[in-house]
Amino acid sequence: MSRTRTALLAAMALVAGASGTALAVVPGDVGAAAVPCTVDYQVQNQWDTGFTASVKVTNNSAAKSSWALKWSYAGNQKVTSGWNAKVTQSGANVTAANESYNGTLATGSSATFGFQGSYSGSNAVPAAFTLDGVTCNVDSGGPTDPPDPTDPPPTGNRVDNPYSGAKVYVNPEWSAKAAAEPGGSRIANQPTGVWLDRTAAINGVNGGMGLRDHLDEALRQKGSGELVVQLVIYNLPGRDCAALASNGELGPTEIDKYKTQYIDPIKAILADSKYAALRIVTTVEIDSLPNLVTNVSPRPTATPNCDVMKANGNYVKGVGYALNKLGDVPNVYNYVDAGHHGWLGWDDNFGASAETFKQAATAEGATVADVHGFIANTANYSALKEDHFSVDQTVAGKSVRESKWVSWNRYVDELSYAKALREKLVSLGFDSKIGMLIDTSRNGWGGANRPTGPGATTSVDTYVDGGRYDRRFNTGNWCNQKGAGLGERPKASPEPGIDAYVWMKPPGESDGASKAIDNDEGKGFDRMCDPTYTGNPRNDNNMSGALADAPISGHWFSAQFQELMKNAYPPLS
Repeated sequence: MSRTRTALLAAMALVAGASGTALAVVPGDVGAAAVPCTVDYQVQNQWDTGFTASVKVTNNSAAKSSWALKWSYAGNQKVTSGWNAKVTQSGANVTAANESYNGTLATGSSATFGFQGSYSGSNAVPAAFTLDGVTCNVDSGGPTDPPDPTDPPPTGNRVDNPYSGAKVYVNPEWSAKAAAEPGGSRIANQPTGVWLDRTAAINGVNGGMGLRDHLDEALRQKGSGELVVQLVIYNLPGRDCAALASNGELGPTEIDKYKTQYIDPIKAILADSKYAALRIVTTVEIDSLPNLVTNVSPRPTATPNCDVMKANGNYVKGVGYALNKLGDVPNVYNYVDAGHHGWLGWDDNFGASAETFKQAATAEGATVADVHGFIANTANYSALKEDHFSVDQTVAGKSVRESKWVSWNRYVDELSYAKALREKLVSLGFDSKIGMLIDTSRNGWGGANRPTGPGATTSVDTYVDGGRYDRRFNTGNWCNQKGAGLGERPKASPEPGIDAYVWMKPPGESDGASKAIDNDEGKGFDRMCDPTYTGNPRNDNNMSGALADAPISGHWFSAQFQELMKNAYPPLS
């Protein structure tokens, strides 16, 4: 990143002061060797009351096994958090000490760390720095300097897990609907995703909150701590090619509109420095890429619409473009939708889907570095963990995988699937630190029908069916499921490799109408939302299991909300 003009002015002021201890040295100057250390302090983002900064310290003296850089602020700046160094402050004095992994500082080598701070009035760059008590020079490079080829690629102020140590945004519009329901106040303070499911949602629909409204409210909720805002990016051309209830506003070929009228305006808002202090998590295009594997010819589950999207490549192009553009914003964390175990857990789906994710992550200028992680079970019902059976068991002479419910799947729940998929994705070139999210908004399956132990061992089917928490007719059933309950409450770092359990789908919002309803949102009628429907190959021709009298997708469905609370697991108090 280019150096700030304020850093240049501070360096010039330092030279003009002629202190005799810290000299600004021009590259190639014969006096350069005499400078024991150099500091490059960059203000990366600044808004009304806060800023983020990056500091690079170069050691030109003897090698060090540990180090501490100190400076003082002339104004009222306050450090609130740091990364890649232990940054503390006492009064105006700041100390940045190495972490355990970056204490070694050889002669001529550098360490880079960052921090976030608050201020009022001016935000002047410190005039002097000391490394282990020795005064350094302040880098006098200006904003037109070419980048140092030895510098690592800029990553902004991203942390390994955005949910760690952070609150998560509570959508006041959803919260008000939940609180208005009998008993809803018990969960009305839970964080949920904000769905940008059409272009109009960016500015707000029917007087509702737009993206900037949500981000402004998030700043208010943030206070002095860290806060995550969860956005669902969901408006691909030809959206949801295997379903009808969640079709979107853009036709299969309208990729340019997706880019210029949807993604570009979202990116412009997220890049506003006003919002640089927020951790913005994006769930990128649910139920899109997996369709290119499972619902295209010659699969028996193929649909003409999915064949079209496979052929024109606009799902891959759209996801790649979104990852590229949104990934340019330093405080955005992209998580790509990865279906669920009951969709992609079979051998012929699992690897092919991972390869498709890699294809999209390297399309339209995107790279795997634009992907912070993946999310499983978005807006779905698959159980987090099945305790009473596993795929390596044999009952009555048959493998659990042979049961009608498991049907040769490699996975029986979302936790095992998410962990395995993470390993597969890393093997394909994604960063080894990628994290997984699991949507637990509707996969609790509690209530009176929740099994307390394994089923009878009479047959493998009685064993599995008697013990499984997920009470659907088939894992292919996805619309307004009867008997479903709220799952694990949102929490950070619940398991190794899992960044968080989240409620990306706001409980109480319908999956689709149970009968045809005219609307201006481009949403059709899908028989999987009809409680009388007897099924298709995607759910092995089982009943749909859907609740009756449901509104179109995204609209409030009071009966479903009450059912989710009644069957919550862990139970609501």
